[in-house]
Amino acid sequence: MSKTLQQPAGAVQKVSYLGAIVGCASCFLLLGTMGAAIGLGFLGQFEGILINKLLPAFAGIAMLSTIAAWLSHRKNFRLLAGLAEPSMILATLYLFWTDNWSTYMFYLGLILMLVVALWDIVFPASRQCNVSQVIK
Repeated sequence: MSKTLQQPAGAVQKVSYLGAIVGCASCFLLLGTMGAAIGLGFLGQFEGILINKLLPAFAGIAMLSTIAAWLSHRKNFRLLAGLAEPSMILATLYLFWTDNWSTYMFYLGLILMLVVALWDIVFPASRQCNVSQVIK
């Protein structure tokens, strides 16, 4: 994978993780309170759109960018770590929403997204092998 494609994939992954974390229900309460304090209380009407539309979109983008990043560095543990949290969030929103334990899985997925995003910033992935060597 070329360096020009490699850098945007990492940036998109970090932005989508941040978007999913900002869009979480618990963070929305905090952001809503802070926003109301500075006169942005009218944005509360968009909470449903944020949870039902944007959060799954950011989780999907995180999954796609994780796969794109894996094509560059070929580190399977990073792929597993990068796909686990968005999968947990999407599974909670679409498959297990009515179960009692789904809230725990949802928040665990959000916390793990934050941990993996920070891990990716502190210890960025490097190419494990040269792709041209693998093709030969």
